[in-house]
Formats: sequence, structure tokens, C-alpha cells
Amino acid sequence: MKHRDLIQQMTLEEKCYLFSSKDFWQTRSVERLGVHSMTLSDGPHGVRKQEGAGDQLGLNGSLPATCFPTAATIANSWDPALGEEIGKCLGEEAASQKVGVLLGPGLNIKRSPLCGRNFEYFSEDPYLAGKMAAGYIRGIQKNGVAACPKHFAVNSQELRRMASDSVLDERTLREIYLTGFEIAVKEGGAKSIMSSYNEVNGVYANENYHLLQEILRDEWGFDGFVVSDWGASNDHVEGVRNGSHLEMPTTGGDSDLKLVQAVKDGKISEEIINQRADEILDVILPVTESVKKYENRPLDIDAHHRMAMKAAGESIVLLKNEENILPLKKGTKVAVIGEFAQKARYQGAGSSVVNPTKLDHTMDMIKNFDLDVAGFEPGYPRSGKGDPAMQAKAVELAKKADIVLLYIGLDEISESEGLDRAHMKLPQSQIDLLEAVTAVNPNVVAVMSAGSSVEMPWLDKCKAVIHGYLCGQAGAGAMLQAIMGEINPSGKLAESYPIKYEDVSSAPYFPAKQRTVEYREGLYVGYRYYETANIPVLFPFGFGLSYTTFQYSDLKVSDKEATFTLTNTGSVDGAEVAQLYVGKADAQVFRPIRELKGFAKVFLKAGESKTVTIPLDDKTFRYFNIKTNRFEVEGGEYQVMIGASAVDIRLTGNVSVKDTDAPNPYDKRLLADYYSGQIKAVPDVEFENLLGRPIPDGHWSGILDMNDAICQMYYAKGWPARQVYKIMTRVICFTDRFHYQAWKALADR
Repeated sequence: MKHRDLIQQMTLEEKCYLFSSKDFWQTRSVERLGVHSMTLSDGPHGVRKQEGAGDQLGLNGSLPATCFPTAATIANSWDPALGEEIGKCLGEEAASQKVGVLLGPGLNIKRSPLCGRNFEYFSEDPYLAGKMAAGYIRGIQKNGVAACPKHFAVNSQELRRMASDSVLDERTLREIYLTGFEIAVKEGGAKSIMSSYNEVNGVYANENYHLLQEILRDEWGFDGFVVSDWGASNDHVEGVRNGSHLEMPTTGGDSDLKLVQAVKDGKISEEIINQRADEILDVILPVTESVKKYENRPLDIDAHHRMAMKAAGESIVLLKNEENILPLKKGTKVAVIGEFAQKARYQGAGSSVVNPTKLDHTMDMIKNFDLDVAGFEPGYPRSGKGDPAMQAKAVELAKKADIVLLYIGLDEISESEGLDRAHMKLPQSQIDLLEAVTAVNPNVVAVMSAGSSVEMPWLDKCKAVIHGYLCGQAGAGAMLQAIMGEINPSGKLAESYPIKYEDVSSAPYFPAKQRTVEYREGLYVGYRYYETANIPVLFPFGFGLSYTTFQYSDLKVSDKEATFTLTNTGSVDGAEVAQLYVGKADAQVFRPIRELKGFAKVFLKAGESKTVTIPLDDKTFRYFNIKTNRFEVEGGEYQVMIGASAVDIRLTGNVSVKDTDAPNPYDKRLLADYYSGQIKAVPDVEFENLLGRPIPDGHWSGILDMNDAICQMYYAKGWPARQVYKIMTRVICFTDRFHYQAWKALADR
């Protein structure tokens, strides 16, 4: 142990008290031994340190902090170095507010486009998510602050997140849902990890020995501490025994006393207590010392605002540009339509909401650009049904301009922690407005704001679509720069855009109807499914247009790297994200047709060429073998594909790889759907063969426990619980309206 001398001076009570907080955000201290309290704070895209007494609902305001674009936005940059720059700013601001642990980044996999928290997560692909998260973590921790990637693990829906059991096979767990965390730990060096609310294969994540000890610490070499999500500790003694350290928030001392008594009763050894104390002190001691150094250090808030603008600009995705309508020429007469142009939609809702240091809105920023603005009309209410009078005014304005900049997207209550979306559609009021405006002016540029993919049956109604996702406090100006050509859009989608929700691989299984969340689609998430099953999409993973063109040539491949030449063949400087995919046509162990295994973002001046090298690492050819219980390599010939997206493959080479002489863990006859990729209707017997065990009974018994959602009361055996359900649903309807007004007030500030 690193801190044996210190731990030997502590009483049993002092050691046990280290594992539970003293309030909503702070750890306990042992002042007589120089162990000080450490503050944790929300912060995936900005520090949310509350003023006064803390509370998870955010009823008390938070201190001003730079609101950077959300993770879903920055992932479109495909630039871990940009993530590191953002992380450095986040770490500086955290330290200046005496925050020692920043709760983020979020890197759960976007299993379904409907997950309400997707705006906080990077991607549907674990390799991209992990690389981006590692960048953030390195940046945050440069300032001595600990980053805390979350939510570990397999947390891909908000509905009943505290009472659901994620049921999946070990290979899918390792390859899809844990690989991003593995990269975050091994390459980012994360000093803390947040456990998720849900069970994973029958055991709550915060008490899951397989996740927290066998994989996280023993296999990956994690040397930090594990903190529960707020309220995710179900059995404090079991959590500490199995690898969790800090239970948040405080339980008023109840858990501490139970842990002390468990040691006295011999239910948990003091040796384990000492080990956990050593592990958490190894973070608390240097972090509290480091934060002290920043206490009075001034921050350059304007520089951070400029960084937020740079980050937004590098993450903008140009999805359509018919007739090269963009960029706009100087002096173009434009009509600006859409409520989001007046009051920016720039972040999601929930625990990640940041109180921005300043906030740019399009109508305030547009005067800085050489455009002839014919006027502005909101066109639609921010939430709720359309308004015919508002729409009519917008249509009249559209007639007076050469180009319409139509700001559309998802509103605040469409994307929020705690709620999943019901569908993938934009509000009907916005679609009606688009159709009405297009009828009088066909030159419509749709400027989108949303944190997750949406259906676009209206795509043919506009000549261009440019997407800023949730662009943070400085995104409005960055978007206008892109529209005017001062920025050449270089973002590429970090998630697929299906034509309709029914095309999504998890659609038949999402969300869980009862206690168990069955991941029957297995490995086939996002583009892995669409490409393998030959399902057309609206916009593929990795897609994004530019104001210039790029040519790929001269591919050379070995088992260590792929090298090729990239040329900007257009007349505008720009950056291209070159993507490396790997596949095996004759695979005996089933796998998707191609998987992302590397990428590089390359800036090129007009006419310039560069040699690009993408290394092949330990994750390039591996698969998890359930018989050997480790990653193995199937030998033979692999295709190495270099492309501009998952479907736009420009170069292909082959490489022979030596196997690790492991047995094939599967019988193809028993897993026909998984070998074909047609996994939309996997029968019970086949899913059981994949799991290697019977499917758990997901039906709810009618007996409530502390993690059950209000909705479960509907099924309760006793009439009192059913009556509570009826009352609470009426309260929730009222609360939803209250929350919308609260978010609107925040946007107005």
C-alpha cells in the first residue's frame, strides 16, 4: 500500500467514513491527519458547481462556467487533440472553483437514437468514443483535477435506469460496451470512474465484482477510485467489498455505521477496508493539494469562450449542399426564421446543465457578418403545437429574401436525462413551417440543433442542411462562420442517421418493457448492423460534406500500420477525416462486415497532398473469446479499408495476420442470425445460445423495491401503490410543464 503509514493512524470509523460523502458533493475529511474534503461536480461539457447547499435537481443555481459543446457535438470533430484542449479548459475552471473531480466525460454507447441522454455521449462506436474520451481526460487531469468517465457500464436507456438489468453476452459487453472505457483508462489514465444505476447481468454495477475488480482493476490496471452515480449504491458493504469506493450522496451516516459493523462482525475484512482506503487516498491527497494551488489563479474567460467557439466550428457537419448553395456570398439577402435563431438551443437538459459565462445568439451575432438581413420571424413556438399566425408571418418574410436560413431542431424537453425520446421526429410545427416556406422560396438552408439523430422525410424540401448539434455558448457565431465560408465544415457524423426508427437494430428490444433490457442485437449496433445487414441509411456513420474535395491514393498496408496519400483536389483549404475500417470476408467467428479501427483528421491547403499513417493497434484484429475468457485473434487475411465514411470506402488493402490458436467458441448452426447479421427477430433459443445461459425472467413480480420507478406501481399487487401511481402521474404532467418553463428561463438569462 502507498499510504500504509497514514492508514495505520486512522481509526476503523475514520477509514469507513472515507467511503461515504459528508453532503451532496463533498467527501469526508480526516483533518487531524491532513486528509481534506474533496469536491465533486457535474461537468461533461462545463463545470456545474452549485451555489449554497447542493442538490441533484439543480434547484439552487450553479456558478457561471464556460458551456462547451456537448460530447455528441465534439465527437463529430473526430479530433482527440481538440478534446484535450477542451479538457484543459474544463480542468482549469474546475480547479478555480475548488472542484477536485469533474464528473465526465460520458461515453456510453448510443445503442438507440432514442436514449434521452445521447447528447452527453460521444458515439455509437466504442473506438471513437474511447479515443475522444481519452483526449478529454488527459486535458482535464493536466490541472491536477481527476476526470470521471461515466456511466460504467451498459447504461443505454433512461427509462427505469435505476431498476433495469442489462442482459447481454460477454463478448458484446467487452467489444461494444467496455472498449471505450478501456481506452479511457489505459490511454487517458482516468483517476476515477462512475458506476451506473443499472444491473449488468443480474448484479448492480456499483456492486459488480466482475466489472469493478476483475476487469477494471485487475485486467486494465485502473489505479483510481470508483464513485457511485448519485443514488446508485444499493448495498454499501457489497460495493466496498467488490471494488467501489465512494457512495454518493450522503446517507446521513447510516451506510457508514453498517460498514463499521460489518467489519466488527467479520462480514468484510479490515484488510479490504485498508486496500480501498489506500486506493481512494491515492486520488484525494494529490487532488486536494493541486486544487489549492489554483485557488486564487485568475481565469481568462474570454479565451475559454473563444475555445468554445473553435470547438463548435470544428464539429459542424454539412449534410446536404445542393447546387453548392453554401457558402453564402457576401451581401446575400437572407430571411432568418426559427425560434432557435433568437434563443439558441445549445445544451441538453438534466444534471449537465451549465450556467454559461456568456451566451451568443444568432440574431445578436449576425450583424457581424456581411449579409443583408431582410428580417427575423420565430415561425413556431419553442415547444408545443404550431401557431398559424407565426407561420404566416414567417412565410411572408421568406418571400422577401434570396435565401432562407431556417433554424430547426429538437427542443429542451425532447432531450433530457431521465427521459427517453418517444420517436425520432422533429416537432410537426417545424416541418409544417419548412413546407410552407419552401412553397414560396425554394432556397432554404436548414440550420439544425439537436443532440441525437432524427428522421428527415422533409430532406428534399431544403437545398442545404448544416448541423451544429448542441454547440455550446459560442456556437451561434461558429455556425455563421461556416455558413459564410469563413470555416470550411469538417465534421463527420459520429452516429448513423437511419431513414426511419424501425430500421434501428435495437428497435424491437428498446426500451425494455419490464426489468430486463435484452441486448439481443449483440455486436450489431449502428453502422455495424446497417452495413452487415445491407440496410440503407439516410446518412452513414462518418459522413460529412466539405466545401472542397479530397482524393485518396497509394495505400500500403502491414500488420502494424496503413499508409496512404491524401490530396485536397478542390480550391478551398479544408480538413478531411480519413477512417480506417477492418473486416474479414471468410471469418469463422461471426463479426460485422467492417469495424472502425483507426482515423486521422488531416488539414490540407487547396492542392496540397500529405502522406497519412494510421497505426494498427492491439484492438485492430481482436475479438473476445468466451471459451478462453480473453481477447483472441482469428488468423488469416483481413481487409483494411480506408474511407470517407462507413460506406464511402476509397482504398482497400489486404493483410495476413497470425492467429492466437484459440478454439471457435460458436456453433454456426445455433447462431444463424448472428452470422448473417439479421438480428431484428432473434428467437429465445438463439439468444440463450449466445448468452450461454437461460434468459432471465424479466417480468415484474409486483413487489416494489427502492429502485423501482413510479411507472412500476401500475403493476403493484396492493391498491395503495396503484393509487400512488395515479396521483404521481398527474404530478409528473405538471412537473414537465414546470421544467420546460425552468429551461426556458435559463435560456433567457
